[in-house]
Amino acid sequence: MAHMFSRGTQVVVAAVLAAGFATATHADDWLQWRGPDRAGISTETGLLDEWPPEGPAVNWQIETLGQGYGTVVVEGDAIYVQGTRDGQSGVFRLRASDGGEVWMRTLGPLYDHTDRGDGPRSVPTIHGDSLFVLNGMGEVAKIAKDSGEVIWQFNMLDRFGSPNTRWGISESPLVVRDRMFVMPGGRDGAIAALSTADGSTIWRSSGLGDVASYSSLILREIAGTEVLIGFTGEAGVGVRAEDGALLWRYERPSTVNAINIATPVLEGDLVFYSASYGIGGGAVRVSVEGEGGSFSSEQAYFETRLQNHHGGVVAHEGTLYSFFGPALTSVDLETGQVHWRARSVGKGSLVMADGKLFLLSERNKVGLAVATPEGYDERGRFEIEYRGDFTWAHPVVANGAFYIRDQESLTSYDVAK
Repeated sequence: MAHMFSRGTQVVVAAVLAAGFATATHADDWLQWRGPDRAGISTETGLLDEWPPEGPAVNWQIETLGQGYGTVVVEGDAIYVQGTRDGQSGVFRLRASDGGEVWMRTLGPLYDHTDRGDGPRSVPTIHGDSLFVLNGMGEVAKIAKDSGEVIWQFNMLDRFGSPNTRWGISESPLVVRDRMFVMPGGRDGAIAALSTADGSTIWRSSGLGDVASYSSLILREIAGTEVLIGFTGEAGVGVRAEDGALLWRYERPSTVNAINIATPVLEGDLVFYSASYGIGGGAVRVSVEGEGGSFSSEQAYFETRLQNHHGGVVAHEGTLYSFFGPALTSVDLETGQVHWRARSVGKGSLVMADGKLFLLSERNKVGLAVATPEGYDERGRFEIEYRGDFTWAHPVVANGAFYIRDQESLTSYDVAK
């Protein structure tokens, strides 16, 4: 079959990323939510194996981003991150060298919620010469990344007649060549494909009428078919990227109140979904009858103890790493059996780089541990300043720097050897 996405740009699997760890030292940009493959894994090498007691050296720190829980994306000396200023939601371009502001572009009123903070929750996506942004109120924009000029903008909720989520839109837009994929939710189609050229709607997944969640989409190729893997407010799903046709649906890990946050992960033929609030995590084994044939899925396992709230899951060489509940946990992806659990820095978020887990507790503790199923091997820990709320923006490792965003603050740490 003809593929919408060329093999030259298709997403690589985690096993290929793992093989890259043996190559020469190199730096790597972080162009979208959860990094190069949306898997929470950087291909960067040559990073510190241990931290001193006070933590790695600080390159710089700024206090000018306003409110928000979205983390950064990085390309060379450019950093892009959402925040607020003067009651408006917007996106900043900063210099990675010193944190200096290059431009700030407002997109409309900020998301105002007294329960869990104001401001945007999602992460911009860098694609070619442009930046694609989705804020908490549903404003979607394509912005010239060098000048900050808005090329087009519209409100996703207004266009698709969808209600906002309880705590504001939190997904980060997925962009692949000439299409942008988002999850507005709604009976007329939970997922939509947009043209990157003008923002027009290409398709809406009419066979999937779920409400939206807080989770972001990933794209993988399975048996010759490009598939969007998502976690709606009602189920884990697979949707054909060409036209939005529903390929599978897995309801067991979903909460009853649509608070599904963690991004799904895929390794081999297993797709893992996880939710909190007493639910748990489970994997489905996806199979296809022939190239371009019909899809089927079967639950491989489900475990209530594999509850991830919003800190993300990393799948590496057959092992899942995540804060399942309050403990950092290593899990056999094939069986769901726990290798080990460790209190570590406490419940939070994580990414992987150079064979190590960069850990950020929601209560202001930061850690470094080796990614191994053999046991918890911590290589450093320090605390950051408490700023009056949870530290929920995910950490990022890019070009030898380790970034932590905490509300108005953004800090760059030097983690290169």
